[in-house]
Amino acid sequence: MKASELDGLLVTSMPNIRYLTGFSGSSAVLLVTPNEPWLITDFRYKTQAVDEAGGLARVSIESQSLWAGLWRLLPEASAVRTVGFESAHLLHRDFERLQNAGKQWHWKPTIDFAEDLRAQKDENELALIEQAIAVATGALQSVLPQVRAGMTESTIAGLLEGSLRDGGSEGLPFPSIVASGSRSALPHARTSSRTVERGDFLLMDFGSVVGGYCADITRTVVVGKCDARQREAYDIVREANARASAAVRSGISGREADAVARDYIAGNGYGDAFGHSLGHGIGLEVHEAPRLAASAEGLLPQNAVVTIEPGVYIPEWGGVRIEDDVYLGGDGSRILTSFPRELLELS
Repeated sequence: MKASELDGLLVTSMPNIRYLTGFSGSSAVLLVTPNEPWLITDFRYKTQAVDEAGGLARVSIESQSLWAGLWRLLPEASAVRTVGFESAHLLHRDFERLQNAGKQWHWKPTIDFAEDLRAQKDENELALIEQAIAVATGALQSVLPQVRAGMTESTIAGLLEGSLRDGGSEGLPFPSIVASGSRSALPHARTSSRTVERGDFLLMDFGSVVGGYCADITRTVVVGKCDARQREAYDIVREANARASAAVRSGISGREADAVARDYIAGNGYGDAFGHSLGHGIGLEVHEAPRLAASAEGLLPQNAVVTIEPGVYIPEWGGVRIEDDVYLGGDGSRILTSFPRELLELS
């Protein structure tokens, strides 16, 4: 804030508010000043806000609206004249509030103030991510022996999501993807009522949440016996995953990390079949900084947790993706996902 010549910062992103204060509710605004942060929320969170953030922030419970509370409290901070706001998260109607009701202050857009901090995980955050990964891999381990030809994708997704809940996941960080046969060529397929047939690829992309922190994992299996073409595509993706996981580290660019997997896949004749980026950061959100993509010039920070998820997708045939979560420590990378990467053939 000082470097950006700000007297205060208005935070409206709920993940950022949780990161800065510990408050995990669904409605709040946070005003950060040099003296103290002010957390403004509503009656639903009267007890929760004090329990989670009261030791750090001044909590204000508003009966009318969060914005009414902001306009009431801001004049108390007489030294606050120039206030930053999160330009990536503020709705236009709320920006108009700043321009109208808040016109006595100078409002300045900011980008990624909290996000840049969130990219670097501390020991507690890393421990929660590892717990989430353990829940996710445990669920997959439990469900795969139950999968049979004749089941629908939705049935398999239900088994997986139930197992995630049974294992301790607080919720789902995103709708689980269970895609079979030719539908596995859709990188972000919606789980459908399609019946899984013998010989199908079955792609499962899912996650879990523990303490607010996410895991994100993908595995592709064959229901029945694989054929030579499936084996070839799978082995290429598995090797691309292994190479990228070994090479990724803090201090290289997201573009360089992406190129490790992309160049290997392209060198084996499948370059056009890998159309998405290599990965992304995970934490309080399942997609957050940093980015691992051909267009990502920024350097990967130390202590980030990122996904490594190369894939090959061939329309009307099928697709393969293998996704692991990887920690970028000071002494190199460490794969956090312990589930096997060999091609599993389900009987």
